[in-house]
Amino acid sequence: MQKPVILGSPQMEACFETLIARYIATKVGVVENFIALPLRTQLAAQLHQLHFDNLLAPAGIGNTQKLQQNQAIRKDCIYWLDRKNNNAQETAFLDQIEAFIKYLNESCYAGITGYEFHYSFYEKGAFYRKHFDQFQDNSSRQFSMISYLNPEWKIDDGGELCVYQEKNTQKISPIGGTTVFFKSNELLHEVLVTQEPRLSITGWLKR
Repeated sequence: MQKPVILGSPQMEACFETLIARYIATKVGVVENFIALPLRTQLAAQLHQLHFDNLLAPAGIGNTQKLQQNQAIRKDCIYWLDRKNNNAQETAFLDQIEAFIKYLNESCYAGITGYEFHYSFYEKGAFYRKHFDQFQDNSSRQFSMISYLNPEWKIDDGGELCVYQEKNTQKISPIGGTTVFFKSNELLHEVLVTQEPRLSITGWLKR
């Protein structure tokens, strides 16, 4: 049975350190169980409920001033996390993100001053073509983070995050508990076509 991860605990700091160390080594940090199973299960249930209630919005491309929808490029639906939603699970997730930012700033002098995160729901057949996460006219997004909520995932389910580097192409399956961390303006990446509903929380650390 998985032990709960407590904010500020040595177990949590070890998880943060592993994510950062793997990012430094390969430009793509990957760690398992960034979100403990109980919270992950609750977040997944919340995302399913939002989908059932038709509260998810089709995702767009571009920033606020140039936002447009193009389902030839991306077909996921999103819902922004906000403490004003007064949802205990969302708040617990954002508490953990703030703890990670504090650790990142103190250990790496990253200078992160803000963040934004949203649920992301990919129905069967959905995808997101190759892109960078930082806008051409706004460099506030410094790091990208994706945390997967899928309770079970098989190779045949597809939906991998495909990250392109000069000498390497890395495919990361959206297995529940896995969190991915990379520089927003450095790595071209895409979400391959999924064969099953694909659940995640995606966001950016900003300054």
